[in-house]
Amino acid sequence: MTELSFDCTGVRADRRAAAPTLLFRLRLSTADPADRVHAVALRCQIRIEPARRDYRPDEAEALTDLFGDRSRWSSTLHPLQFAQVSHVVPGFTGTTEIELPVPCSYDLDVAAGRYFHALADGEVPLLLLFSGTVFAGAGGFRVHPVPWHKEAQVRMPVTVWQEMIETHFPGCGWLRLPRTTLDALLAYRSRHALPSWQQAVEALLAAAGDDPPPPPPTRHARPFPGTAARPLAERTAP
Repeated sequence: MTELSFDCTGVRADRRAAAPTLLFRLRLSTADPADRVHAVALRCQIRIEPARRDYRPDEAEALTDLFGDRSRWSSTLHPLQFAQVSHVVPGFTGTTEIELPVPCSYDLDVAAGRYFHALADGEVPLLLLFSGTVFAGAGGFRVHPVPWHKEAQVRMPVTVWQEMIETHFPGCGWLRLPRTTLDALLAYRSRHALPSWQQAVEALLAAAGDDPPPPPPTRHARPFPGTAARPLAERTAP
């Protein structure tokens, strides 16, 4: 049986992807540097471990919907499911490095999206859990599973997530509404001859007595510091 070890050395945003995508840099190594691996049908489950970082007061307030009041976090700050992806690793001998693409959602009804949206800075502790099938052997090949205990940790800078979202939704957010609600908003916008969805929402906020939101950033502004293209984020200590 070919013994594999896994390390995640960094995460970056894929600025050329058609949809929001993170690229996780993985290093796969065999116990014997001479071992030949023909391919790995790899499955990876990624979890957010929120208890492994600190939170500012404004971040804690934004996370109330997920974890409740901060006084309850000792019992509510449980791991969140982030993603589950599959990938075929090409053949290698000894060691190889690959980038694992992970499609992401900006839907704030999804717990992981809500969690990332609440963070202003710092790092996100992630746990990668591996499974799958290994095809290995010098003459012919052997087939055996990736043991369930194989895992890796990485701390992804929050700016990586912000860069990814800013690339695909510059200066904007995303909101999902039922079709009936959307039809009602469209009818309201038509009745009041409002030229955009933004002005329709602002009119409703004004009618409710709330302060209007600040003007959006200019088209070329970057609301998040550090969202320019950045090199691979190296792994840091937990």
